[in-house]
Amino acid sequence: MKLRIRIIGPKVHDVGYRYFLMSMAMANRIRRFEAHNIEEDAGDEVLVLVDGSEQEIQAFRKHVEMKRRPERAEVSRVVVEDYEGEVMTIGEYAQFCTTVQMNKAIPLLLSMNETMGVMADKQAETLSEIRGLSGKQDQTISEIRGLSGKQDQTISEIRGLSGKQDSTISEIRGLRGDLATRNNIEWQTRIEKDIKVIKSKLSIR
Repeated sequence: MKLRIRIIGPKVHDVGYRYFLMSMAMANRIRRFEAHNIEEDAGDEVLVLVDGSEQEIQAFRKHVEMKRRPERAEVSRVVVEDYEGEVMTIGEYAQFCTTVQMNKAIPLLLSMNETMGVMADKQAETLSEIRGLSGKQDQTISEIRGLSGKQDQTISEIRGLSGKQDSTISEIRGLRGDLATRNNIEWQTRIEKDIKVIKSKLSIR
């Protein structure tokens, strides 16, 4: 028994309808099956051709007319007609679907490949910029270390000056001590002379 089934509606394409029907045909042990998306002036439709025993075909027809369909599908009507032409084996149809999907996938894969190439170029450019920044960072670290070395040298020079200052202060203190001792001696000598003069005037011996 052969049938041609037309599934017509506003949303019967790109919802997985053909694969859904193929799974249904396999579940009913139908060996010859094919389904094609057709665009008509009246709207979109899925054209289904099936060939098998009357029991298998009637079971398949019943499932289609009972509104078993993909979740996102929107169907207006189902038209069932007798058919006399050839029908692919379900294996041949599966190979046909694979070829169709590959034809759809190849442009997408090529586009993805081009996108990945652009991304790889940008990644290489970013890595180059990062390496440039790393080189500048190393240079900055080297400069900071140079400044640190100069700072250490300056601190050493300040410490040297501090040591010299301590030595100068010690020398000044020594001079002050010597000066004080000398002033005391001179002052004592002068007093003794004054006492002698006073005694002489008073005729004191």
